[in-house]
Amino acid sequence: MSLPDIEPVSRESTAGIIARQLRDAIMTGALPPGTQLGETDLASRFQVSRGPLREAMQHLVSEGLLRSERHRGLFVIDLEPGDVYDIYSARSAIERAAMLRALRGDRERVAAELEEAVRAMATAADDDDPTALSWADLRFHEALIAASGSKRLVRMARTLLIETRMCLTALQGTYQRVEERVTEHTRIIEALRAGDEETALSLLEAHMEDAVQRLAPGTSLREGEAPAVP
Repeated sequence: MSLPDIEPVSRESTAGIIARQLRDAIMTGALPPGTQLGETDLASRFQVSRGPLREAMQHLVSEGLLRSERHRGLFVIDLEPGDVYDIYSARSAIERAAMLRALRGDRERVAAELEEAVRAMATAADDDDPTALSWADLRFHEALIAASGSKRLVRMARTLLIETRMCLTALQGTYQRVEERVTEHTRIIEALRAGDEETALSLLEAHMEDAVQRLAPGTSLREGEAPAVP
């Protein structure tokens, strides 16, 4: 390809910027599940016309982060029991595979990387910063998957990032003591460092099961029929 045939890289479009900011707001809980998005208000906030705003919101509809209700408008998706089950079922499969690879690699290196995330979780808990706690929690699981060395597992996990972050935000209110979250992750690290495959996988499975039962009481990854995905 000759240089004259190379086109300049276009800057992020206005619609892309709006979609990114709305996506971040949904991910962090600034726009909680069930929130209705009004075009007039958002256009005023972003100081844009309705054209790029509608384009941005349609992006989020296609990503499954917004739902459209006839004659009512657009709403941030709710995490129904079927959604929670589906998210954690997929995460369990990915993280189990990552854990197996981590157990058969440099366990000490992986454990040290995971401990950094747990220390950040403990600091956030001490500072009573639930947002930082959820980000550190997410980093723990991202670090585990990255440690697998599998590009495909990392890519698959990335598609679950926003919904996982939404789940972690929702989980904040289900713990009486935030230290419980730190303890759960610490025990997983200990089993990994010891090379105890059975315990590490069992703790990881229990961690996912606990989250599902907290977010969708009566729903289980281990038994019963899987709830339908809305």
